[in-house]
Amino acid sequence: MPPSVPLGEALAAAEAMARGRGRLTAGQALTLLTQAEMLTLGRLAHRARFRLNPEPVVTYCVDRNINTTNVCLSGCRFCAFFRPPGHAQAYVLTQEELGRKIEETLALGGTQILVQGGLHPEIGIEATCATFRWVKQRYDINIHGLSPSEVLHMARLDGLTLGQALDRLIEAGLGSIPGGGAEILVERVRGLIAPGKCTAGQWLEVMEQAHARSLMTTATMMFGSVETLEERMEHLRVLRELQDRSLARGKGSFTAFIPWSFQPANTALSHIVSATGVEYLRLLAVSRLFLDNFPHLQASWVTQGAKIAQLALTFGADDLGSTMIEENVVAAAGVSYRLPREELIRLTRDMGYEARQRDTFYRLV
Repeated sequence: MPPSVPLGEALAAAEAMARGRGRLTAGQALTLLTQAEMLTLGRLAHRARFRLNPEPVVTYCVDRNINTTNVCLSGCRFCAFFRPPGHAQAYVLTQEELGRKIEETLALGGTQILVQGGLHPEIGIEATCATFRWVKQRYDINIHGLSPSEVLHMARLDGLTLGQALDRLIEAGLGSIPGGGAEILVERVRGLIAPGKCTAGQWLEVMEQAHARSLMTTATMMFGSVETLEERMEHLRVLRELQDRSLARGKGSFTAFIPWSFQPANTALSHIVSATGVEYLRLLAVSRLFLDNFPHLQASWVTQGAKIAQLALTFGADDLGSTMIEENVVAAAGVSYRLPREELIRLTRDMGYEARQRDTFYRLV
């Protein structure tokens, strides 16, 4: 990571970037993160947001997070949701349970299901494809599914290459891939908090191969665990470089970036103090300025709550993510914000924007 640069230089670069000229370096972004005045940072990010999305519209998606299993071999130190194989609270959803959840989602106007589980020792690509086919034969809904770690784990179970696994999943009905499991894309950090998951390079490779197959994906960051500020910037740097390559290819790419703060309660890292709302907004603003090739930036009301989510709309965010009819992972860490569609619309209108429902691919519904 390059050393920090003078604040005046970083601010000038950010001003130019917000107007569509030039590009921030990682060093300039780090300086903004650590030194820029709060309201100045928000103003610059807000300007960049309107350069990329000129209409005074804030989008949201109606969907459901469905965790098909809580059984996981990874043992991530930041996760309060997983259970080891054989645990009394371990579960795998039946098709009937999955179907009921999808039907409830469709009845509420949902357009996608976010399907994730864990690194289950017995559920591979073929079993997952069978589930996806069952869903697509019965329901008109997008499957936004599987983290890169899950794809790689399932491929190994069935003796498939990554490319073979992705091809079979797409044929079975996988429509897009969420950015789960990115955490911080730096090996030092991953070794400390998620040694059982894929490496940073493998996470990026899954996304790059998915993009090459015309799949759209999202990218995430879970910050505030054991990483340094420089490592946060490294995470943004590798995402921007991958997006450059994917856009040049002209097929799939990242639709949005979603950062959220680590929630330590009930985890093996419960001694860590949660990041503040101010830290979240500063990172959000710098993300909007640095990730100039990402069309959208989501506010994480799930971890930050309604008021910070509203402020996020003045710090670069143009999307409020999902209504999340169901959410289990963050809730397991003791955080249980809930915002139904009507509340998302009210929060948006109170900030002077028009609220519009979208689908996974940012097409207005």
